[in-house]
Amino acid sequence: MAGKDTVAMLPTGSGKSLCYQFPSYLTQSQVLIVSPLLSLMQDQVEQIKFRGEKKVIALNSFLAFKERKRALKNLRYYRFIFISPEMLNLPEMKEALSSCRINLFVVDEAHCISQWGPDFRPDYLTLGKIKEDLGNPVTLALTATATVKIRADICQILNMDNPNEWIYSVNRPNIALRVDQLSTFKEKVLKLKGYIESLASPGIVYFSSKKLADELASEMNQTTSKKISSYHAGLEQDQRILIQQQFITDQLDWIFATSAFGMGVNKENIRTVIHFHLPSSMEAFVQEIGRAGRDGNKSLSILLYLSKDEQITTNLLELERPSIRQISEFEKMYNTSSDLKKIEEQIGLSEVQNRVLHYYAKKDSLKKNWVNHVDQQISTRILEKKSKMIQMTEYVTADVCRRQKITQCFDEDQPVPQLLCCDHCGFALDPFKDNQESLNTHLTWQERLSTIFKESENVRSTKNT
Repeated sequence: MAGKDTVAMLPTGSGKSLCYQFPSYLTQSQVLIVSPLLSLMQDQVEQIKFRGEKKVIALNSFLAFKERKRALKNLRYYRFIFISPEMLNLPEMKEALSSCRINLFVVDEAHCISQWGPDFRPDYLTLGKIKEDLGNPVTLALTATATVKIRADICQILNMDNPNEWIYSVNRPNIALRVDQLSTFKEKVLKLKGYIESLASPGIVYFSSKKLADELASEMNQTTSKKISSYHAGLEQDQRILIQQQFITDQLDWIFATSAFGMGVNKENIRTVIHFHLPSSMEAFVQEIGRAGRDGNKSLSILLYLSKDEQITTNLLELERPSIRQISEFEKMYNTSSDLKKIEEQIGLSEVQNRVLHYYAKKDSLKKNWVNHVDQQISTRILEKKSKMIQMTEYVTADVCRRQKITQCFDEDQPVPQLLCCDHCGFALDPFKDNQESLNTHLTWQERLSTIFKESENVRSTKNT
């Protein structure tokens, strides 16, 4: 409100959306919100519309051609404009936004700027330039998890002018922490099955593998009484939206998901989050367990660890690295071909490798010694990621309080001792088990509607009395 750039690291469910919606009404100004996921955008738009605001739009692939054309023509009339960084870089979007008066530039889930970077979504790194093109509006960066270094990256990339920082603890006192160290893959699957059957749901199980998420969801649907579905980027868009809505409305007990499922989920009563594979970083881990217990009630995080699990991620990181020969051949082809698919196929690059090399080609304009420069940049990035994996391995193997290990990674003071802390501090699983008397009985829509009318009738009767 005072016109000051701001970085806010606030707990999941604490009202980050309010920080940009409320000022818009007080100042009668337009707000542009950069959001990482389609599901997250749609969820925000639906919530805003639900409370009666009509001047809100998400500019994404859900819009039909005619709708998009009409939206761009009338963009200046919208109060809240949600958009992805990729869409924001399209020429027609830049032209449409030039007719707007954007007074507040918001980057939601701002840790993505540093976490994803050139090897996943390089358009995040162009947001500072886009902000400049918009006339340098006041900027608000929102996240639930960011280390000191990530916050510095956010400020640098967004060209934030000596911003105020509102930093709250990453510690979630209502989430108990547990790690199970296992000997074999079979033992890990059996342990997961036991938890699915006994622990309170709704819950999420995170996997690194889309295939394994599908296979185990199918197997446990048949061998347990729980309703389970898998969710990952390999599914069709409408299928992902359907599964998410089923989970939010308690038609599913468990979601077996990759990291694609998380930031777009606005569900207060998730009780359990299980990691079948080791997360890629402490930031990702805290972000994902933060899906649980948004209502403030006790919840549980379990990480299933098999010795050398970290090797899976390390091997994947090495596969991301293009060879010197590939970088050199890319340099030659880049000057003669604009066909990304052709370059990818001829040199034998993966989609990620191709994206990374195109990012550095645009950024550094193929300067002298470009091949060695890029190889060094990629090596540095891989080393950073490996150091984050070491942090996760230390969390798993530590013989001290796990909550303390988390807060140390974020340069916070040691947390206050508490009940239901972690497996090292000691707690029983009984309080987190499924209460058989309160198992979900899935009502039909007719039964739900009947219940609503009865409640409404009771309220009216009370008023008349």
